[in-house]
Amino acid sequence: MAETTSVKGEETMGMRTKRNILTVLATALFAVLSFLIIYPLFAGLIASFRPGTELIRRGLSINLDFSTMTLGNYTYLFGKNVDGQRYFMWYKNSLVLMLVTVFLTLLVCYIVAYGLTMYNYPLKNFLFFLVIATMMVPFEILILPLYKEMINLKLVDTIWGVMLPGLCGASTIFFFRQYMTGLPKDLLDAGRIDGATEYGICFKIMMPITKPAFAAMAILCAMGSWNNVLWPMLVYRSPEKFTLPIGLNTLLTPYGNNYDVLIAGSMFGILPVFIIFLCFQRYFIEGMTAGAVKG
Repeated sequence: MAETTSVKGEETMGMRTKRNILTVLATALFAVLSFLIIYPLFAGLIASFRPGTELIRRGLSINLDFSTMTLGNYTYLFGKNVDGQRYFMWYKNSLVLMLVTVFLTLLVCYIVAYGLTMYNYPLKNFLFFLVIATMMVPFEILILPLYKEMINLKLVDTIWGVMLPGLCGASTIFFFRQYMTGLPKDLLDAGRIDGATEYGICFKIMMPITKPAFAAMAILCAMGSWNNVLWPMLVYRSPEKFTLPIGLNTLLTPYGNNYDVLIAGSMFGILPVFIIFLCFQRYFIEGMTAGAVKG
């Protein structure tokens, strides 16, 4: 009896030691990954307080030399000058594009996913397969036909030409569908018994329940829209309609590079997505985990 207890105690100690080792290794791994992610942001933040000549001489480094650090870049960026006015014009364009895109994308994808989840009809699974199949096609292959379509619809150099191709994202539809698969369909019958219309059930009963999914997708869609460069660069032709990433890219030319505005503007450009994440972080983890599995 004593020997059995001793063996069990040794096994427990061995498992505990193994668990501790795995915990230490996992912590070290995530610490390294965190450093690799934070270092460029911290280096960029420090560089934004240095003149452009210092950036050329030192590059992106975390060397805190306070003698060369000033608020001159931000003062110039927020000043009444041509570069500052252009920057905030690009900023406003990106902000409007992001807000409208997120709103319409979530609305369209929710409605599509609702129809693919809550109703039974012929070829429903086949239609869902077609939606998923579009995820296997790289966007670069679709650029030329999409651009020709925008020309035919006369949407080149308009905000609608930038938004329309991405409003019905397959990944967003898939996420909403997976989330709603875990919701009880008895809610639909209860709503019909209470006299609610199908639209009322969709928007007044089911939509509030999917708030975590909306929050998770709002963050991801906002990041995608804010950082999108390739498609807006192809569609927009007028400089006054450029988004922030395109506008900042125009500061790098063969004739000179405006690093003062570029670095400070890039750091200030992080704020909108960061604010959106802070607003929805409460639901983000819940939405991602709930939408990742079938209920």
